[in-house]
Amino acid sequence: MKRVNFSVPAVLLALLLCAVGCGAEGGDGNVNAERQDPTGEVRRPVVAGAFYPGDPQVLADDVDGFLDAAGARELDGEIVGLISPHAGYMYSGAVAGRAYACVRGMRFDTVIVVAPTHRFPFRGASIFGGGGYETPLGVVPVDRELADAISESSRGFGFEPRAHASEHSLEVQVPFLQRALGEFSMVPIVMGEQSETVVRLLAAGIADAVRLSAGKRVLLVASTDLSHYHSHDEAVELDSHVIQAVEDFDPEGLLASLARGECEACGGGPTAVVMMAARELGARTSTVVGYATSGDVTGDKSQVVGYMAAVLHGAPASERPEDEERREPVVSTDGTPTPYTGLTHEERGALLSLARRSIEAALAGRAAPAPAFSSQALATESGAFVTLEKDGALRGCIGHVRAYKPLEQTVSEMAVAAALHDPRFPPVTADEFDGVTVEISVMSPLTVVENVSEIEVGTHGLIIQDGGRSGLLLPQVATDYGWDRETFLEHTCMKAGLPPDSWKQEGVTILKFTAEVFGEE
Repeated sequence: MKRVNFSVPAVLLALLLCAVGCGAEGGDGNVNAERQDPTGEVRRPVVAGAFYPGDPQVLADDVDGFLDAAGARELDGEIVGLISPHAGYMYSGAVAGRAYACVRGMRFDTVIVVAPTHRFPFRGASIFGGGGYETPLGVVPVDRELADAISESSRGFGFEPRAHASEHSLEVQVPFLQRALGEFSMVPIVMGEQSETVVRLLAAGIADAVRLSAGKRVLLVASTDLSHYHSHDEAVELDSHVIQAVEDFDPEGLLASLARGECEACGGGPTAVVMMAARELGARTSTVVGYATSGDVTGDKSQVVGYMAAVLHGAPASERPEDEERREPVVSTDGTPTPYTGLTHEERGALLSLARRSIEAALAGRAAPAPAFSSQALATESGAFVTLEKDGALRGCIGHVRAYKPLEQTVSEMAVAAALHDPRFPPVTADEFDGVTVEISVMSPLTVVENVSEIEVGTHGLIIQDGGRSGLLLPQVATDYGWDRETFLEHTCMKAGLPPDSWKQEGVTILKFTAEVFGEE
């Protein structure tokens, strides 16, 4: 099989292998940077002619060649996600082809691609805010509704244009998708920060948004290379830890192994995000379908880069649990959920103490503390927000409205996220933390509003959904601003990016919830 039909200047060799060691500082390598649309409406290709051919026909032929060589592979259940490398096609194209061949000819409405940053370091994750991603094969439209829903569900991950401007790790996935799938839309996400907290927040946001996407068929793609610039034998040993974690479908184990330095993966965070989200969306099996190093291509095995391809797929229908469609765990299906009975004074105090101790541990670089007090209520899966204030001003606020984990674990994780990972604010420092107050909002189950007269201002919070768009306002917001019911509905619509009167339209879903709000004195 022919590899790549274009010449490679020697100065680009290391860049094509792994983009200058996959460090955020990196070299230039942005051969078409002047073509980047500064408005961000359509993201122009910046590594065409370097990482992959710039000529459309040559590019199509090369990608098809990789797909043909990989061949079809039978896998149990529906495919939910892929893991693919992102080096120059002459080095990693054959491995990438093994992943994309597994979805060749399938129909997906939207593909969510999660990739690491190499050029521009930043906090959190950047969800592309423009209208399309272009390659020599054409422009793939961005699914704006789903992109906005992920941003909303992920509590503050917005659009940082510089994260996408020169980044190759996401761009190189798009031609493979174009040749394998044909027509589709996409949500491009670049991760700047790969902490476990950000990984979990983004994974939950993706899974939540996809579940509410009105039946869209969505494919998740993680972009990552593995070890860098070791001998071939050393690379195989390091990469075996990543491969084992992926084969075991163990994203938590992958993150732990990376943290211990047992392995390397510049897209370890994106890989864990896609694995966690795919698991929430029904994937039960992870199959590694390809592995190689750059030395397998060049013959020089003195300093290589590792590449892996994997597929995340569902269990056979006969093995799926009867509650496989439970993906709205806290939304009442009959409109009569068990009433939320509230927390005792001791339980409130325990949660506030846990939130503060969790932040203190994170600031000191220690592991999260174990709860000092437990009860059935604290062990029940519940959504919660943690809000931080300093001198009467907001200092951070992050949470989950839906129930994913025990309340005590949710509060511990969201406290750290609010302090260190709210992209609207710089991280809270140890010196200032004594002056920061903690407030917790514990969410009740969600119920569908059949008639807006059910909504009690000051008691109910609202979520309004239309297609992939979703907006949420907590109960205290309406009280703080003195809104009546209709104004509250209008502002929730605007939070979702919808016209203010959308709540009146057929097909728009209105959900209500209560929140038990308490804080430090």
